[in-house]
Amino acid sequence: MKNLKYVGLALSASLICVVLWFHPLPSHAAQPSVQFQTEPPLSQAVPDGTPIRVALQAVDAIGQPLSNAQFQLQLLTPAKTPWFTSDFPIVEGTQLLELSAKAPSGKLEFEQVMPIRGNYALKVQVAPLVTGAFEPFEQSLQLSVPERFVKYRNATILIGILIFAGVGSGLIIGGRQIVQAGEIAPQPVRLLLSAATVVAIAVLLFVNISAEFMSAHDHGETQAAMSPSVQRSQDLEIRLSGDQQAMVGQLSSQTIQVVNTTTGNPEANVIVNAKAIALEDNKQIFGYQGETDAQGKITWNEQFFDGAPHQVVAEIVSASSAMLPVSHEVEVEGIAPPLSTRLISLVYYTGIFVLSLLAGIWFHRCSSRSVSLFSR
Repeated sequence: MKNLKYVGLALSASLICVVLWFHPLPSHAAQPSVQFQTEPPLSQAVPDGTPIRVALQAVDAIGQPLSNAQFQLQLLTPAKTPWFTSDFPIVEGTQLLELSAKAPSGKLEFEQVMPIRGNYALKVQVAPLVTGAFEPFEQSLQLSVPERFVKYRNATILIGILIFAGVGSGLIIGGRQIVQAGEIAPQPVRLLLSAATVVAIAVLLFVNISAEFMSAHDHGETQAAMSPSVQRSQDLEIRLSGDQQAMVGQLSSQTIQVVNTTTGNPEANVIVNAKAIALEDNKQIFGYQGETDAQGKITWNEQFFDGAPHQVVAEIVSASSAMLPVSHEVEVEGIAPPLSTRLISLVYYTGIFVLSLLAGIWFHRCSSRSVSLFSR
């Protein structure tokens, strides 16, 4: 009877397994989500390069596009890395973009230059334009931007030069030095110090000349054609307003308002093209094309990560109306990174040179001991 009991339990367990295989238990209810694509792919993106086009598509639980959606975006820069700083240390750990936009087809696209390498957090909130069409939801996406290859190459070359110079200097200093009468230091050491002085002077000249060229470049920045901040046609009026003074590391608010000139009321569902341009290089850093909301507005907050003048440009995209370009200039105040941040690289490279110097001295002494032992 006991054996039959075990056989019955085994058959029951097998039957349950077969039923679960063909009829699995319902899992957690599938949730709507946001799918995204970038152009170019993130693996080919570079910091402070060309704008990356980010396409977001809201889909329901079965993967079908959600229509008439309202997007709320927040793009956060990578967290601070105090021991391996980026080209824009002040930008680290800040908010780069905040955009509220309507998407009739459930798809939203924008362009943004990613200033530094690392993992960006894109927080997306999606709500229906029609109450009750679907449940609002939010999702956090990650955009990983790799570092430029040229930075790794240059760092490798510089480290190799420092190691070579350090080991060579150690071999010279570690040798038996004879100070002649009237000499302050042995001749090899004096030659080494003279070479180091020449190199230091060359580096100082290079830094100063580069600073002069950069200063001349700043004063000779591109002067873009400016449009008025308000344009009017027979049926529409477009206004561009917002902060014209900004600071690196902080958001700057920009607003586009479209009004019907006949009724004086805000005009909704007007397609407007907006972009921000860095005048220093005449390079677009942000771009968005979308429809005005019920108040006839498109509003976004963005960070100008480069401390140089920028221009915000907007225009109506309509076949039945004039394009009506409007623009204004934004003066951006740069912030110098802390002295500790600027000294980090110097400390690293100095440490590499000192360790190489000590290695050269140690190697020379070990070689001298080996030669003396063999000579005995």
